[in-house]
Amino acid sequence: MAQNTLGEKASAARSQPYYLDVTHPEANKGAVVGTLSKRLGIPPEQIATIDDMPNDALMFRKSGFSIAMGNSSGEVKAQVSAVTDSNENEGFTKAVRKFVLVEPSRHDQNLQDR
Repeated sequence: MAQNTLGEKASAARSQPYYLDVTHPEANKGAVVGTLSKRLGIPPEQIATIDDMPNDALMFRKSGFSIAMGNSSGEVKAQVSAVTDSNENEGFTKAVRKFVLVEPSRHDQNLQDR
């Protein structure tokens, strides 16, 4: 609702149920994916993102592969390419090993196994 009210004047997203992040329209996690893509010469489709909160949705939409932590809400999990284990159970490490540090031919198999 806040984003609809602000339109293109600002970026608004919840980082916690009780926090609303309001920033310049180009100062959000989605814009960071675009900036890194340009600066590093990596197509956005080849960028993987991982996180666990609703304010990560812009980042997830801009990257080629998105991963939600297991402790994420259903709302967050519904927007990603894959879900890993929780923060408490080494989810980040497991996701990097399973989805990032793999040979391209095994990547497709890992997606089918999720």
